[in-house]
Amino acid sequence: MTAQSSATAPRTVTVSGLALGALGVLAFSMSLPATRVAVHELDPWFVAFGRAVGAALLAWAYLRITGAPGPSRAQWRRLSIVALGVVFGFPLFTSLALTSTTAAHGAVVVTVLPAMTAIFAVLRAGERPPPMFWLASVGGVVVVLTFLVTTGSVRGSLQREDLYLLAAVLLCGLGYAEGGALAREPVALVAGLSHPPSAGGDAWAGFAYVTVISMFLGFFAWYAGLARGGIAQVGQIQLAQPLLTLIWSALLLGEAVTPASIVAALVVLGCVVLLQRTRRS
Repeated sequence: MTAQSSATAPRTVTVSGLALGALGVLAFSMSLPATRVAVHELDPWFVAFGRAVGAALLAWAYLRITGAPGPSRAQWRRLSIVALGVVFGFPLFTSLALTSTTAAHGAVVVTVLPAMTAIFAVLRAGERPPPMFWLASVGGVVVVLTFLVTTGSVRGSLQREDLYLLAAVLLCGLGYAEGGALAREPVALVAGLSHPPSAGGDAWAGFAYVTVISMFLGFFAWYAGLARGGIAQVGQIQLAQPLLTLIWSALLLGEAVTPASIVAALVVLGCVVLLQRTRRS
């Protein structure tokens, strides 16, 4: 009986980690379309920082109700890196980008997020992956840059919204890598207040989604999945996020998903799969 329990315990933890990670990715896959709806009427700066404030208040209430201990001084330093990426960087730059570009366009750029996460995880852990790891990483970035240049409103150059999206992915990858390592320790987020403007019901619904689901409940599932199943294994579930975002963009917003978008997304995902395999080997 003891031997059987010992043999099945790791598998149970892995399955639960994968399930929680998948739930987090499902929640995040709606973030760009919801942000796109919100910034149609709300100021992008309010959407970026207002969602952080709302999530911080929910986190504060959760910690007070559960009596969970607050972060230590060392954890606060590491949390500042996580906050820079996923609390401020990604929401701010995607909000700015989506005022003038589509969620479907942004979804293609997000395909390189797992690669950024893996790169920062390698740098943070001091690993020495084989050359194929870096080749796959560079390949994915090159495909995304090529897509942005060839599909921009002015061909042959990166547009401002494209630079916003690249900054968002870079900072989010850093935050994911640090947050995955910190996920086994207590977490709390603090942000400032903002004055909400007036807007219609759809804009507020989008804002509510990115605040409650994307910034609060989604991270509970995502980081719990990373902690239980491992960053390398659970992180691969992110491969489904851009494709889900493309689907939501088409179904909910009526945005056109071009063949170039699908091809670019699939090529980048292939690079990320190669990247993850070479890293594990």
